Amino acid sequence: MTGAQRRLTGRIQVALPPAEAFRLFTPRGEQDWAHGWHPRFPASVPDDTEPGTVFETSAHGQHTVWLVTDRQPGKRISYARVTPGDQAGTVTVAISAAGDHSEVEVTYQLTALTGPAGSKLREFADGYPAFLQSWQDAIAAWLKALRDRRARRGRLLGRHLVARGQRVGDADVQGA
Repeated sequence: MTGAQRRLTGRIQVALPPAEAFRLFTPRGEQDWAHGWHPRFPASVPDDTEPGTVFETSAHGQHTVWLVTDRQPGKRISYARVTPGDQAGTVTVAISAAGDHSEVEVTYQLTALTGPAGSKLREFADGYPAFLQSWQDAIAAWLKALRDRRARRGRLLGRHLVARGQRVGDADVQGA
């Protein structure tokens, strides 16, 4: 018995309301901002947040099996996860409104399955604040890139309409 267990909780902020931020913490939604996150579903699932949904990930040379255990759309999602021969545990993401953004509480409760995994778990625990900060930074960068793309599309559409002599709303599009 290794005895290495950790419960790690931290918070990040996301510049979206909870209903929109929730999608970023779903199996498919996380692909938007988490580099290297590519969930595979052994069975076709129309809703990847449905409790009982199973998916797998491979990262850093490890294969992990995930199970959605609970969800409250727009508010909370929980997963069980097992990396054979390494760790098992749960991950819960709880989202609440905080002004014009969301506060996201992320809790990992993990148990090391071997002695060497216990050392890795201690390292993960020591780096947990930086790990969550990397999530916040990656989400903020993704949101900025998304807004920049939308703004570019809006400028291009405006130029197209001006070139065709069309009006937008009550005024001509000028200098778009």
